[in-house]
Amino acid sequence: MYYPYFRGKQYDLITIRENAELLASSGFTPIVEPVKEALNGLKRTLDTVKDAGGELILIVNPPNGDHAGDSEAINSLLDNDFADYDKFLVGVHLSEATSLGEIASLCEAHKNRRVALIHAGFSDARGLAELIKKHPEDTQHIFLEQFCGKLYRKHFSDFKRILLRDGFKKRQANRLHPEVETFSDLHATYMDEGMNGFGDFLIVGDEFSETGGPAYSVAIHITFIDRNKDDEMHIYHFKSDRYDTPTDPAGKFQEALNKLCSEVENSASQVYKTEAIDEFISLRNRGHFPGLGYVKKLSMQHHIETLSNYFQLSQG
Repeated sequence: MYYPYFRGKQYDLITIRENAELLASSGFTPIVEPVKEALNGLKRTLDTVKDAGGELILIVNPPNGDHAGDSEAINSLLDNDFADYDKFLVGVHLSEATSLGEIASLCEAHKNRRVALIHAGFSDARGLAELIKKHPEDTQHIFLEQFCGKLYRKHFSDFKRILLRDGFKKRQANRLHPEVETFSDLHATYMDEGMNGFGDFLIVGDEFSETGGPAYSVAIHITFIDRNKDDEMHIYHFKSDRYDTPTDPAGKFQEALNKLCSEVENSASQVYKTEAIDEFISLRNRGHFPGLGYVKKLSMQHHIETLSNYFQLSQG
């Protein structure tokens, strides 16, 4: 039902590994776009997801990073190390430059696996629907909302369909984020859209970059579901007070962390008290700065835990 989209960076993969059991038990299916040349971390992640009995979509033709244009190493990892595990789906990324012939070749190369076609700029919906109509049970379609209107998605109404919305607003300096803003309502409305599931890019956003810039302002991004607004999801941006220079990230983290803890320790707060929130409070109490990558990991974990709790309550 929920399909979080991860780029295969270090802390993205760690987030999946540390939450593999929760993802599996919640029926969540992570999508992974490998962007780093070394695949050791990816393999450990796949092993952990397999041990948890979880499902995962691995993009074999990633558009970004070290494997863009050459998927041989990813194909080898999937075919040689996980040939016996059928809960790993082949993800095929469809950009405006992708041809029907390329799609056919990739599907043929992985004909023994289920395929997830990720629509991200491809336009020949009619031609693609004709190409794959013989195997609707083995093919699912993931639509990046900014590229796929309803008329485009309509061509695949006989297939399993998932809609991805980037709830994290366009990347900007941390200090320019508002204190709180709307994130998404897809978790509550995806069935109204005629979809079988939904997804997002967690608290990172779709925009890809190899590395982050210097942190003039440190921000902690925390999502929550507002029960007073029809269960719409919002996001807090807890920001440091200082932002003039890139110095003292540890001190700036404590400034942002104090604001987060003040919010979650308020009895009226709608932020779900996840294990990730407990860790943030522990970091505040210890006065410890674990690095910005770890902070991002905790925010992603909190997002997953929040959605898992939402569906547990909805189904209970």
